[in-house]
Amino acid sequence: MLVATRALARRAPASSLRVAHLSTASALEAESERFSIYNPTEEHVALRQMVRSFAEQEVDPQRAEYNEKEQFNRALFARCGELGLLGVTADESCGGSGMDAVAACVVHEELSAADPAFALSYLAHSMLYVNNVNLNASEDQKRRWLPGACDGSKVCAMAMSEPGAGTDVLGMRTAAVDAGDHYVLNGSKMWITNGCVDSETLGDGALVYARTGPGRADVSLFHVGPENPGFSLGQRITGKLGMRASPTAELVFEDCVVPKEDLVSEWNGAALCMMRNLELERVVLAAMAVGIAKRCVDRMGKYAAERVAFGRPIAEFGQMQRHVAEGYAKLMAARAYLYATAVDLDLTSTGNRLDTDGVKLFATTVAKEVADAAIQVHGGYGYVAEYQVEQLWRDAKLLEIGGGTLESHHKNMIRDLAEGLPPGV
Repeated sequence: MLVATRALARRAPASSLRVAHLSTASALEAESERFSIYNPTEEHVALRQMVRSFAEQEVDPQRAEYNEKEQFNRALFARCGELGLLGVTADESCGGSGMDAVAACVVHEELSAADPAFALSYLAHSMLYVNNVNLNASEDQKRRWLPGACDGSKVCAMAMSEPGAGTDVLGMRTAAVDAGDHYVLNGSKMWITNGCVDSETLGDGALVYARTGPGRADVSLFHVGPENPGFSLGQRITGKLGMRASPTAELVFEDCVVPKEDLVSEWNGAALCMMRNLELERVVLAAMAVGIAKRCVDRMGKYAAERVAFGRPIAEFGQMQRHVAEGYAKLMAARAYLYATAVDLDLTSTGNRLDTDGVKLFATTVAKEVADAAIQVHGGYGYVAEYQVEQLWRDAKLLEIGGGTLESHHKNMIRDLAEGLPPGV
């Protein structure tokens, strides 16, 4: 593992190696995973072992408390910054680790297996904000915004969805006008993960999409923060079915003043930024789904082996065997599709919509089905919080809605498949 650790050290901050001191057992497990579809390089092996150790030791123990309180664990989030995880795909020159889509999937899979709600806030910050800035902002903007976002001192978001424009993102009504020496932004955004950090406090920064012309694709991207006049927290959204430890907010813009230097990319040029980021978002949401399914299979397999009914472990009954065995098969199918898609995903371009839609469609459905099976295997105990599977079931449902509904994936895939199967199929 020394070789793998050195490889990661070349691309990630030294602080990211603080939990990479692996036990002999973990090292042997890592050896067995080298150069697989899930870990194409030694860097990925080292990253997976580091994140898995962090998830087991620090993320999982806090899960129940913060989900019950519907509270965001900002201190734990800052630990992700110390470990070099918040900028996993960002340039090293701005505090990132300079890794690829496979690495992003590794992190999301391992974090989600411990606490999907925490992983969702991680996704909104590291992918929807940090990766977006890294790809689309100017060098000056990256130097201003990325170091704090990568070190964990700032919690950031991306604001796209609106009360009347969810899946139809280009139907947004939030608009910006050029006021000469600044821009003026008006409208509101809804369901924004990390839009706030508590019931009264906005997040530290957000990328906001707004209409800036008459055409559907005339969209621009702006950077706003609590310091911008006219930007406020509409409401913190609580009482959610799942993902309760991930803060969700409505953001309001009332004659919000945005300096000219905070336009990201070009005026009317953000549609490409949006579509490129959506492809990555869908892949890492699929990785979260894989993490949920993995945890469910582990939980129900162990429970079935230990729970005795009618004088025998329930694992000996065919009904239970079907739930566990099919759950594992679905997990492995989703996991293989995920990493086969991620390894070919170029973060700097678009063009892989068919499989980024496809893997999210498949993996998120698998997560909900396997979580449902896990509750069934646990019986009455699955219906209460002690065994976690009820939380995983609730959390899994969001993945079929956020980042594109299942129905939107159907629509996109049918449109792409009308042109024929992709090369190599």
